[in-house]
Amino acid sequence: MLGDRAMDQDEAAEIHEHLLEAAYALDEARATIFGLGRDNKENLEEFAACLETVETDLHSKLLRAIYARFPGLIPFDEFPEISSSLQWDQVRLPPSVSEAQIDQIIFSVMIPQWRKMALMVGNAVVRCKEVGLPTSGEVLAGRIQALVEADRLEGEGDLRRWRHSEVRLKG
Repeated sequence: MLGDRAMDQDEAAEIHEHLLEAAYALDEARATIFGLGRDNKENLEEFAACLETVETDLHSKLLRAIYARFPGLIPFDEFPEISSSLQWDQVRLPPSVSEAQIDQIIFSVMIPQWRKMALMVGNAVVRCKEVGLPTSGEVLAGRIQALVEADRLEGEGDLRRWRHSEVRLKG
């Protein structure tokens, strides 16, 4: 209730728009936090925990209350959160792993049809485990992004949001 009257659909839609903008801004802030150097890890973790509390309240209280009353405002099944903001130039591979090996794995799982970034990262992680290559999904995603930027793969959407972007082989 707003004062003595109920919120109407137009008011809810306006509030909803502002809350989604806030959710996006918080998601970007979280990506920035995790992109910072690890020199002051304790302070970063404390800040990230505070940010997570705000995000949780936004999603589980504010937006949920609007969606319960106005289900037509639900824009998608889930929020397009950033899965990883790790850039390839931030990656330090162990001596036993080469960039060429990472590329070989990535190209071995890619196909010409568009597939979710999350699926392709997952397939590459499985392939790495099969061949005993010690690497993470974040590292693989960072390399996929670099390959898209180098025009060796094609990508659609914000590749940091694995479940809301797609990649494929060129051509």
